[in-house]
Amino acid sequence: MTENFTRSFTQQEAIPEAAIEAALRVMRSGRLHRYNLVGDELGEVSLLEQEFAAQTGAKYCLAVASGGYAMGAALRALQVQPGEPVLTNAFTLAPVPGAVSAAGAKPEFVNVTEDLVIDLEHMSQRIEETGARLLMLSHMRGHICDMDALMAICDAAGVRVIEDCAHTMGADWKGTPSGRFGAIGCYSTQTYKHINSGEGGLIITDDAELAARMVLLSGSYMLYERHAAAPPKEVFERLRLDVPNVSGRMDHLRAAILRPQLANLPRQATRWNERYRAVEDGLKGANGLALIRRRDGEGFVASSFQFRLPGWSADAVRDFLARCAERGVELKWFGHDAPMGFTSRYVHWAYADPADLPETDAILDGLIDMRLPLTFSLEDCAQIARIIREEAGR
Repeated sequence: MTENFTRSFTQQEAIPEAAIEAALRVMRSGRLHRYNLVGDELGEVSLLEQEFAAQTGAKYCLAVASGGYAMGAALRALQVQPGEPVLTNAFTLAPVPGAVSAAGAKPEFVNVTEDLVIDLEHMSQRIEETGARLLMLSHMRGHICDMDALMAICDAAGVRVIEDCAHTMGADWKGTPSGRFGAIGCYSTQTYKHINSGEGGLIITDDAELAARMVLLSGSYMLYERHAAAPPKEVFERLRLDVPNVSGRMDHLRAAILRPQLANLPRQATRWNERYRAVEDGLKGANGLALIRRRDGEGFVASSFQFRLPGWSADAVRDFLARCAERGVELKWFGHDAPMGFTSRYVHWAYADPADLPETDAILDGLIDMRLPLTFSLEDCAQIARIIREEAGR
């Protein structure tokens, strides 16, 4: 008898009770704006910033309205110029080149490898070709490249790195948290990320001037002394009249929802990786299907799963996706001719005028993507793998 999967791939776990209670306290106070405080209280936003800075080991942290805003603020803090080339992965999601373009710069794409990380050889070539001084490194779908090698290349070339850690909160490279290698680390707290406030973002850095610029950009109304995870007052005083207000603050309500989730992140990371391994074990050796290699030193948090169908025609992939969907397994494909929902690829972003990257195309044409919400049990993950395996073998 053919088995079918009946659970939703978009259903997240409920917000923890402690977070709901904290949110109710904020709502009952009526004081949702981050600077609407009484006396010397820090407020939920500053407490979240302190806690995230401590968890990552960063000197400074800023909570903002979204991961996309975080990347835009990082670019502006690094004083990106109109038309300036900014390198980024060809395998990423639309908000990454969107942030570059919204800042007035020009996205310049770098190839992806079969392990779904940035191609360091091609990155070196693109640095030389474009003269770029900035790299927006996307740890896309939680895959982390050799960060030691990447930083050696960028440091030698004078390239400043912004890490897009939307998919790697809680992850690390050889024990160093993602977001701690470059000048700035940007994170998302959108619903499908590792902590959930619907929308939201966090930014970390050890650079006092960059931190002050981002606080001012976020719309501090000169109330920067109310930030507990920020540089001292004198840093702001040098910059306060030169940095525009591009409002994008986080509010107390979202911060209250996030703080209990952040405290529980290590446990959640373990649970995600258990589900990832259950799918991976079920697909090992499957006909026509290539799994993604995880590198030594990569401490990942796998809230999604990817595999490749190398050499498959577009029609064969479409047929496979349709058969899986009929059995309740919702898969996304990076080979579509047009953007589909949350999935798009570099050739779809016409505003960036992308050059052709045939090596990347060959990988994305067969790349399949799947969410792994924590509402799935390990038995659910094993069943999903069985269905995928059966349909790939037809």
